[in-house]
Amino acid sequence: MKMSNRVITLPVLLPFYFVASMSKQELHSGIGAIFDKNEDEDVSSAFHYRLSKSPLKTSTLKQGPVKSVNLTSVTHTVDMEDSYDVGSSICELMQNGIVTVYGSHTMATNDVIKSYTDTFQLPFISSNVAINYSAISSSLSLPSSQLPVQGFQMFVRPLYAKALLDLIRHYAWKDLWYIFDSEEGLERLQQLLDCLSDNNYPVRTHIYRVHDANEAFGTLQRLDSRKEESKRVLLDLPTKDCEKVLQMQNKETKGMLHHYFIVGLGISEIKLDAFNHGGMNVSGFRIVGPNNGTVKNFIFGWSNATKGNLKKLPYEAALAADAATVVQLSLERLIIQPSSNYQSKEELLRSLNKTEPIDCDVDPVKTWKYGHSIMKSMLQVEFGGLTGQVKFDAHGLRRDYKMDVLEVSMSRGLARIGTWFSEQGLVIQPADKIRPIKGNNTIANRTRIVTSILTAPYLMKRAQPADGTQLTGNDRYEGYCADLTKMIADFVGFDYIIKPVNDTKYGQKGENDNSWNGMVGELIRREADLAIAPLTITADREQVIDFSKPFMSLGISIMIKRPLKEQPGVFSFMNPLSYEIWMCVIFAYIGVSVVLFLVSRFSPFEWHIEDHTDGPSVTNNFTIFNSLWFSLGAFMQQGCDIEPRSVSGRIVGSVWWFFTLIIISSYTANLAAFLTVERMQSPIESAEDLAKQTEIKYGMVHAGSTMEFFKRSTIPVYERMWAFMTTTEPSVFVASNEKGVDRVRTEKYAFLIESTTNDYINQVPPCDTMKVGSNLDSKGYGVGTPLGSDLRDRITLAVLELSENEELAKLEKTWWYEKSKCPQDSSILKKQEATSSLELPNVAGIFYILIGGLSLALIMATCEFLYKSKVEARRRKTTFSNAVKSKARLSITGMPERQTTSYTYAPTAQLISLDGWSETNTHTQV
Repeated sequence: MKMSNRVITLPVLLPFYFVASMSKQELHSGIGAIFDKNEDEDVSSAFHYRLSKSPLKTSTLKQGPVKSVNLTSVTHTVDMEDSYDVGSSICELMQNGIVTVYGSHTMATNDVIKSYTDTFQLPFISSNVAINYSAISSSLSLPSSQLPVQGFQMFVRPLYAKALLDLIRHYAWKDLWYIFDSEEGLERLQQLLDCLSDNNYPVRTHIYRVHDANEAFGTLQRLDSRKEESKRVLLDLPTKDCEKVLQMQNKETKGMLHHYFIVGLGISEIKLDAFNHGGMNVSGFRIVGPNNGTVKNFIFGWSNATKGNLKKLPYEAALAADAATVVQLSLERLIIQPSSNYQSKEELLRSLNKTEPIDCDVDPVKTWKYGHSIMKSMLQVEFGGLTGQVKFDAHGLRRDYKMDVLEVSMSRGLARIGTWFSEQGLVIQPADKIRPIKGNNTIANRTRIVTSILTAPYLMKRAQPADGTQLTGNDRYEGYCADLTKMIADFVGFDYIIKPVNDTKYGQKGENDNSWNGMVGELIRREADLAIAPLTITADREQVIDFSKPFMSLGISIMIKRPLKEQPGVFSFMNPLSYEIWMCVIFAYIGVSVVLFLVSRFSPFEWHIEDHTDGPSVTNNFTIFNSLWFSLGAFMQQGCDIEPRSVSGRIVGSVWWFFTLIIISSYTANLAAFLTVERMQSPIESAEDLAKQTEIKYGMVHAGSTMEFFKRSTIPVYERMWAFMTTTEPSVFVASNEKGVDRVRTEKYAFLIESTTNDYINQVPPCDTMKVGSNLDSKGYGVGTPLGSDLRDRITLAVLELSENEELAKLEKTWWYEKSKCPQDSSILKKQEATSSLELPNVAGIFYILIGGLSLALIMATCEFLYKSKVEARRRKTTFSNAVKSKARLSITGMPERQTTSYTYAPTAQLISLDGWSETNTHTQV
């Protein structure tokens, strides 16, 4: 029995061992790629870049038996119109051992590719025109048993004849002029005609085949010479040829009457800015969304990898890249999917790692063993690609996709008017929701002038190097805006020159005319291409120039001179409680003592009999002085020798003890903070404080957004402040931030300034200014451009990208805090919190009270001594000096003075009395 168990176990363990050994290696698989020699190089570049950035090296492979997979492309460039050349290329690729083939087929070679791939069961994925073989098969009217089986072809370019039909219905077109230049265009035309027929939508179609853009333009001219009516022209030409035809037609008066539809998917790649203000309408589909995060990341990585300056992704390149992703994810799916057949899994991994070559000339035909498995896996791939959601049906065609409908119309420019969904159909946006697509203009190859303003830390003149090197160009400046300009220029792709504004103004509209000064005026007059400075976005400025998204958020703040640190007072130990509380405590102390004295007088339980030398007497311990002493002892939490005996007296004592417990606990809890933290007393804490007083003047920079804010404000506090500022002499307005800061440091002056500038100035020597209160408003700095500039939207995209990557936050931290030469408030606070020792000024008051109390006690003792001596001198009928000497001798030696004439014997209790002598003589004198 044990023998049989071993025999059964061995075949099971061996595959596990092999798979485990495979997991220590990398898997290398070959991918065939066939490109047309006339094809744009961007298609090949995008395909290879996506293949090199294989997602197979992600953590998902940890679930499978392979550490990583390296996909190597075996590339052939051929004439895709030559069937023999294409067939030979496929055979060569199979002999090199590949798992699948990518190519941009043509209609001339489509049958050859289908024949080879079906025969050898080799998966083929194309980015060219999609062909619905299932529709072709169904049109043959054959029995289902005789229909061709599903082939090995897939198409990442979607079928969109139905989308064309929906758009034709939307425009209610009844006549079409279809111009094409290739067999692929003819195939798309046939698909459109079939779709029109299937949906019973009658349209008269005029078909024209041309060879190039010039012939297409000539055809349109001939059409215009016959009739002057507007036409619906469908241009099925390469994107560049479409652009050329439109540019030539734009010069013709009759050409502006037509509505042109770009049948391809590259309308967003055409330079349509020349048509923004004409009468020509141009429409088309867009499949590559510019705001797609996947597209942005791909363009950024692809641009860096190719050392290029790519700004747009051609849709053919996007389709090729998505095809590469389909291959990658399908292999990943095969590798990580669980399998109960370990032998098959082992063979699959061996085949993928080193694909066995296939010879086209072998008879009988040898097929690719895992072609079916790979094809099935490719059909099941789903992901968000560069061309939207990528999913396939059982026939290798795209499904569940969408395309934007773009249109250029008179005086609006390019705009997205709707979206077509493969499942839902065409959805047109309401007219009031349609917004022009900015940034369609091309960036000219010229140096841009960047206007700015010299104000720290935004833009400053760089100090000359120690070696005496002369700085030139943009190297003369440094600061936040200088660095931001470089980042934006690198992202957008343009050269620039920084030029400080001539009049040192930000930009304000003239009171007597509509002219603007400052940086805004330079943009309006086209003296500068963009303004990168602390330029606030306002409604007035937005009417005359364009702004990007804010690169910095801020508000108006108040700057004052930093007050000197308040030295602790002699009686700073009293700070934990207000003076009102201290007075209430004193009155409570006196009141409790008086109440205790009264209740003790009226309560019979406080009276008791005591024996004295002259006989028993009824006494009450709570005299007024003893009551004060009892209350003081309880307040100091020390107690005394007497305690109340009556219930009423104990009630008074109990509530007083409770009162003192809370007061002392609260005092102790706050004492440490008040004695260890040195606080600064600011004369102004808010805008309301400024408005309520006139001693401290306040103002702002003349001709700026802050001034406009107060001028237009309807808030009562700000209106009152504006009235004060406009009537104060001398003027409280300054020409620049630097002059405003100087007034803060030398006068009783509060400066209303942007919070970011306020924060920076507080970090530079002499570190004597500070920000108080919260911001008065909320606004932002934006990059300004002239109206209609081709830079505006690209700059906005750059600002958003820099913000998302936290580059703007790092830049602000660098110029505001890392270069600071002043101690940070947080570090000061931490230092204060870490300090546990007190200094003499903090507790000097309690020493003064101690010394004062001791001095008062000595004075009182002296007064008592002299008073008792005087009484004793009168009683004994002796001189005052003798009485003083007698008392002094008693105080020093503790022995009373003996009289020569008589001797009095007194008990011990009397000898240790306060004065040392008995008031009465109860014994015989000798």
